[in-house]
Amino acid sequence: MDIIELTRELGKAIQADPRFVELRLAHQASDEDQALQDAIGEFNLKRMAISNEAAKSDRNDETMQRLNKEFREAYGKIMENENMRRYNAAKNEFDAMFQRVTGILNLCAEGGDPETCDYDAASCGGDCSSCAGCH
Repeated sequence: MDIIELTRELGKAIQADPRFVELRLAHQASDEDQALQDAIGEFNLKRMAISNEAAKSDRNDETMQRLNKEFREAYGKIMENENMRRYNAAKNEFDAMFQRVTGILNLCAEGGDPETCDYDAASCGGDCSSCAGCH
């Protein structure tokens, strides 16, 4: 089997992983939740209103404060939604798994032992530009 075929097998394994399955289900539930979609729409409208007001040369500070308050309330409404909480939890779980997979692949590409190298998220500062590899 060549490297591309092995990569496709890895892709299949990732898609069969329960964390991937849960992420897809949570995404679908969020998409189908009309109250959540309405809240996201409201949030986006508030964000645009803030941008429009901020761009004005004669912007009104009271209006900005009101819009910021409404923006935070809209965000809070989204984050209180059960489907959004489920999606965020599933996304965090999947991202952690995927970060570990890509971390291991990166270590192997740098010559690490494929049998023993592992990615430790706790040691990662998130800025790969100065990274000497995740150990």
